[in-house]
Amino acid sequence: MLKPKGRSRRRTPMQIMRGVRRRARRAAGKARRVWRRSLQLRVVTSTLVISVAVVAVLGFFLVQQITTTVVQGRTASAESDALADRATIVAQLNQSLDEVSKQPIPGLDPAQTALNSPIDRAAAVLANRAGESGRYNVIIRNAAAPGEYRATNEIQPRSIPADLHRVVSQGELNETFSRPAELYYYGRTSPEPGIAIGVRVENGYEIYHFFPLTEEEATLSSVRQTLVVVGVGLVALLAAIASLVTRQVVTPVRLARQAAERLAAGRLEERLKVRGEDDLARLATSFNEMAANLAVKIHQLEELSQVQRQFVSDVSHELRTPLTTVRMAADLLYEAREDYDASSARAAELMQNQLERFESMLTDLLEISRYDAGAATLDIDSVDMRDVVLRAVADSEALGEKQGIRFDLRLPGEPCMADIDSRRVERILRNLLFNAIEHGEGKDITVIVGGDRDAVAVAVRDHGVGLRQGEENLVFDRFWRADPSRARTIGGTGLGLAISREDALLHGGWLQAWGLPGEGSQFRLSLPRLAGTELRGSPLPLVPPEIEMRRTWRGHVTPALSPPVPESVLDGGAS
Repeated sequence: MLKPKGRSRRRTPMQIMRGVRRRARRAAGKARRVWRRSLQLRVVTSTLVISVAVVAVLGFFLVQQITTTVVQGRTASAESDALADRATIVAQLNQSLDEVSKQPIPGLDPAQTALNSPIDRAAAVLANRAGESGRYNVIIRNAAAPGEYRATNEIQPRSIPADLHRVVSQGELNETFSRPAELYYYGRTSPEPGIAIGVRVENGYEIYHFFPLTEEEATLSSVRQTLVVVGVGLVALLAAIASLVTRQVVTPVRLARQAAERLAAGRLEERLKVRGEDDLARLATSFNEMAANLAVKIHQLEELSQVQRQFVSDVSHELRTPLTTVRMAADLLYEAREDYDASSARAAELMQNQLERFESMLTDLLEISRYDAGAATLDIDSVDMRDVVLRAVADSEALGEKQGIRFDLRLPGEPCMADIDSRRVERILRNLLFNAIEHGEGKDITVIVGGDRDAVAVAVRDHGVGLRQGEENLVFDRFWRADPSRARTIGGTGLGLAISREDALLHGGWLQAWGLPGEGSQFRLSLPRLAGTELRGSPLPLVPPEIEMRRTWRGHVTPALSPPVPESVLDGGAS
């Protein structure tokens, strides 16, 4: 059954989670890049974090100190009020009925007063004093009869802290104890913070005074809010100051970085503005002096390089004429060597061989000078890469037979056409084959040809000494040798691979190397099928398949089997 158009397939929870994780990783990666690249962000963030920590610690200790001071002051005042009430309460508790009749209590009927107990009389006195004012409340408790107590202003007996009741009942007479307490009132749902002061007096009575801390709590709350606002403002101010100061330092550094990047890009006229005489100004002055010296040195090196290239080109051309004359004479001597004695014939053969080597070196020097002068051109033609490879192998077979080496050709069954300069590509392949014969230690050489829609490639694989890590780039340098003590077996000028790379780059292609000690090496030539198009990939792998399979079986990349060289190492491309 066909689904209606426009209705998207619903994503599973697992797919949603993967998408969320992927976005989270991207966001985290962007945040890390911003953090690593911004000096100002790191300085301001560090200042902000340290400021928050310092302000929080100072604010905490300041609030604790203010709270302690306020509570201690309120406790001292409460103890003074409680001590003033205690004498009056004790006097009422100790009076007889006769004394009561002589000194009636204001607000109470004398007839009823005689019937009241001492605890009632004391409560009545408190009711006429501070109890009704609401500043504090009192509970008078008879220790001999736990249910007998009197309280002022609806204070509940459960307001007495358990530990305070314990120490009062076990303490000495008239010894005062104080504790923080939660004050419970009849008709109220929530308790209030306060201070409870207790004392045990004669006749078995306990007196508890309760002083609310509502006003003090409001004051402390206002102080905490003020400290929070001031702390936030202080942190913001410190962050702004840090940002401003950092900006004054980072901006010149950023300008110096940008100038250095432009200088590295070849803009040797780049200079920094010098303002003032501080360290940053001296840095700008030093940078400008360095840039000027670099410009002078680079100009001198360019002139020297130009002189050297011109010298090589001139000498190479000038040597052509005498070399031709000497070659003609040497050919005559070589052809008539059978008429000479043995030593003279051997001398003619040696002269002929060395003249051929000298001519080959002179040809390579002339070719290098053309590349240095930018005069090298291509003679493009559409050819089959298989034919080019067969001609190069045919030219190398005689040398391979002397070393006991056979060529294993792996060619595609269909034509592998490409727009190339067949002469230059044949030279590349001959140089690769000669190099494989030189370092193959007598083992067979494999030549593979491959192609896809956009590119063609040729890989030359030997099983000889191989390459050490880092040498895959050095092999294309002029006159470079992996082991200088190793004698050449087939001669050569040391320019073959350097010229081959220049030929590959002239085609817009890549010439890359891979190798491991004891595993041999592989050189891969990749060329675009159409001349002038950009090469984006190669149809053949740079690392031999058997090495890649072995690395996969092991499950990890060992130091000996390092990852293949990126395409960008040699030519800025991608494999």
